[in-house]
Amino acid sequence: NVEMALTLSGYKRKNKREKALEALDKVGLKDHAHKRPNQLSGGLSRRLNIACGISHKPELIFLDEPTVAVDPQSRNKILSSIKELNKQGATIVYTTHYMEEVEILCDQIVIIYQGQVIAKGTKEELKDMVRTGEKLLLEVPSFTETAKEDLKNIPGVLDVEYDQLILTLRVESTRDSLLPIL
Repeated sequence: NVEMALTLSGYKRKNKREKALEALDKVGLKDHAHKRPNQLSGGLSRRLNIACGISHKPELIFLDEPTVAVDPQSRNKILSSIKELNKQGATIVYTTHYMEEVEILCDQIVIIYQGQVIAKGTKEELKDMVRTGEKLLLEVPSFTETAKEDLKNIPGVLDVEYDQLILTLRVESTRDSLLPIL
């Protein structure tokens, strides 16, 4: 199958078998090279699909939920293969509902809902968008920029504003942040 994928992508070199085995090795299937696709489990079949798609070393790879309904071992092998392909210079467009996979693999994230982009950025930027925390209001007669910077450096403080004697702090948890703030 991998050799056929190489042929379909225009690969005509004599070392086609070598390239196919290399792709199978990348997804952890080299030991199964002698098996027919219908002899493979669901997870191994997914890996075979990926081997076919990467055998000709494309610069751009689209993967649509490659780990759905696969066993944990296959999932881990697929994810490590994807990370390795990216390190080797391939750009990978990866669709998934599994946010832990997004955190492991993605540099840039786009969240789409009903065909519309509703958020995009790095994982840190997206996390900052959804952190609401708790709001703490304090009446403070005087306030300096140095104090503002000191407050921002307290773990759990998300945002600091001061306006007309009112200090507004957005914190992850007042229970954990109140004492250091005071």
